[in-house]
Amino acid sequence: MSSFSRRNFIKTSVAGGVAATMLRPYGAFATASSQVQPALSDVCITTGNNRADMAFRALQPFSKQIAQAIGKKRVVLKPNNVSIDVPLCATHVDTLEGTLEFMKSIGKAEQCIIAESSSSEPTLDGFSNYGYMKLLNKYPVKFVDLDAEKSEKQYVFNERDFRPHAVRMSSVLLDRDSYVVSVARMKTHDRVIATLSLKNIVMGAPVKDVGFSWGASRKPGTASDKTVVHGGGCRGINYNLYALSYRLRPDLAIIDGFEGMEGNGPNNGSPVNHRVCVASLDWLAADRIGIELMGIDFAKVGYLNFCADAGLGVGDIRKIKIIGEPVSSHIKTYKLHSNIASQLVWMQPA
Repeated sequence: MSSFSRRNFIKTSVAGGVAATMLRPYGAFATASSQVQPALSDVCITTGNNRADMAFRALQPFSKQIAQAIGKKRVVLKPNNVSIDVPLCATHVDTLEGTLEFMKSIGKAEQCIIAESSSSEPTLDGFSNYGYMKLLNKYPVKFVDLDAEKSEKQYVFNERDFRPHAVRMSSVLLDRDSYVVSVARMKTHDRVIATLSLKNIVMGAPVKDVGFSWGASRKPGTASDKTVVHGGGCRGINYNLYALSYRLRPDLAIIDGFEGMEGNGPNNGSPVNHRVCVASLDWLAADRIGIELMGIDFAKVGYLNFCADAGLGVGDIRKIKIIGEPVSSHIKTYKLHSNIASQLVWMQPA
C-alpha cells in the first residue's frame, strides 16, 4: 500500500471486491470513479437560543426539494442514541421537534417515524429517558426499534485479517422507499476524530439481538453486529464507513451543534456551548462544514476524505455555498479525544 495514494487505494479496493458487495445495486457494480460529484452544494447554518427553531430554520431553504424528494416515501428520522442514559451524547428532543414541525409545514409529518438501534441496552428505553415520548402529543409520529425490525446481510472489512465479515443491517435504513434523515449531534470521537451525519446512519444500521447489553443484564446467547463494523481498528472503521456509505448515506443531514461534545466523545466528552445548526441535502457538504465549525483539520478525518475522493458529495469547501450564518463567525476549536495520535494511523501505510 505504500506505493498508493489515498485515492488509488479507494479505487482499487472498491473495484477489487470487498466493498463491491456493498455498493448500490444499479445492475452493474458502481466504482468510485463512476460517481458524479455535484458541482456545488448548499449548506444552511443557523444560530440562536432555541434548538427547535434553529432546526426548523435550517431546513426551510430546502422545503421544495425535500417535499419533492419525499413524495410518498416513509420519512425515517434517525437520532444518535449511542447510549440510552447520557443526554450529552444523544440527539436532543427539541431538535427532533423542530424537524417534525418542518415536516408538518410541508405536509409530510404523517409519514415520519423516529428509528434507532442504540449501541447497547433497549433502544426504546433511551427514547423514554431523553423525553422523546412527548412528541406523540403534537405529531403523528411512530417510534421504531430497528433491532426488532427486519435486517439484511452486508459485508464489512476487518483490518486484522483483510477478509469480508457478514453483518446484519437494518432493512428500514436500506429500503429505497425510506427517505433517511440524519438528526445528528456534533461530537468528537474515539476512532474517527468526529461523528456527524454519515456516521450516525452507518453505525445505527448494524443491529443487535433483542436482550443484548454490555452489562450484567445481557441475555445469554445475544450479540451485537455493531462491533464488527468497527473493523478491528482505526483503519478498518474509516474504510467501512466509506464503503457502507454507498447504500447508507442520509438523504437529508441535520447536525445539532447547539451544545456539542468535545474531548473523549462520543460518550464521555465535555459540553461545548456552540449554538449552531447545520442542514443540507448533501450530507458530505454538511459534515464538511460541521468539521470546519469544530475547528478540526478535515485532512485528518479518514472516512470523509475517502468519500470526498470518491465523489459521494462535495467535500471541497470552496464548492459549498453557505446559506445563513457565515462559517468564520462560528468556529469553535473542539478539544479532540485523548487518543488522537493513535486515530491518525489511517494516514500511514498499512
